[in-house]
Amino acid sequence: MKNITLSADEALIEAARARARAERTTLNEQFRRWLAAYAHTSARLERYDTVMQQVRGKMKVGRRLSREAMNER
Repeated sequence: MKNITLSADEALIEAARARARAERTTLNEQFRRWLAAYAHTSARLERYDTVMQQVRGKMKVGRRLSREAMNER
């Protein structure tokens, strides 16, 4: 594993460390997770697009929903 050096506001770093401790992890582990997600965002989006293309036209609601029905909560 390669080391890197980052710069950030000291208060921000301490707040992040406190949150990591509360989540029973480390700031390093949280950064590694963020970095992996950041690096693979385009791959996830491509997989999503592929799945959406595969299911397009294959799912049916059973009836046509009105605009009001789609916006009901």
